Amino acid sequence: MAQPQSARPIGMFDSGVGGVSVLRDAHALLPRENFTYFGDNAHAPYGTRTEKEIRALTWRVVLHMLERDVKALVIACNTATSAAAPFLRKHLALPIIGMEPALKPASAYRSYGAILVLATETTLRLPKFQSLMSQYGEGAVPTPCPGLVELIEQGEFDSPALHELLGKILAPYRGTRVGAVVLGCTHYVFARKAIAKHFPTGTPIVDGNQGTARQVSHVLKERGLLRPPLPNGQAGTIAFATSGDAKTVIPFMRKLLRGE
Repeated sequence: MAQPQSARPIGMFDSGVGGVSVLRDAHALLPRENFTYFGDNAHAPYGTRTEKEIRALTWRVVLHMLERDVKALVIACNTATSAAAPFLRKHLALPIIGMEPALKPASAYRSYGAILVLATETTLRLPKFQSLMSQYGEGAVPTPCPGLVELIEQGEFDSPALHELLGKILAPYRGTRVGAVVLGCTHYVFARKAIAKHFPTGTPIVDGNQGTARQVSHVLKERGLLRPPLPNGQAGTIAFATSGDAKTVIPFMRKLLRGE
């Protein structure tokens, strides 16, 4: 017997482990929902690839998700959202929720100084971010972070190598008054504490994860797809998959989900 539509899982994916930060927030907000998460670790990072490559890789992941009969698809990756979301919405009927750098909420801090938008080169180059810049980009400084995703994929969230790289990336802004920092890649959320050490205490560090989680909840409610309460307050399930080495990547994902 087919399961009710509301009981079908929410599909979520990223180029690697970064989207687990979004999964963590979405699961906290929607604990009854079933989730299936896919990390395309074998092809990470997406942020150095062409738009055509990202669309092709994304489509392969989506086919994997469709085999699992997902009721909605969350692109937990700013780069993949920018490169592939319009293409996916054109070809798929199910709800598709994407990410975008949290430039709009960060713009509230522009009077305190520059808004540094840390993101991949591809995210910053594509039209989605350019549109955000035209609306909320006053005082914003796009800041590409080559190499940062690769270190985070290796579990280096606060290592000497990570701080050395951050020092090089942020060197041009030494002495600049910074009003806020935008984490425009879901991977960077795992390095939030390390990134904060490179700015004055109390500098707002903003990401789009909770806003995306709220949008998932809103879209599911609007379409009648929210899972109803379960007996004894039972929580939904979370399944992981990867195109990388499952024996190492999936335990790493579970550890990140637990906040360890």
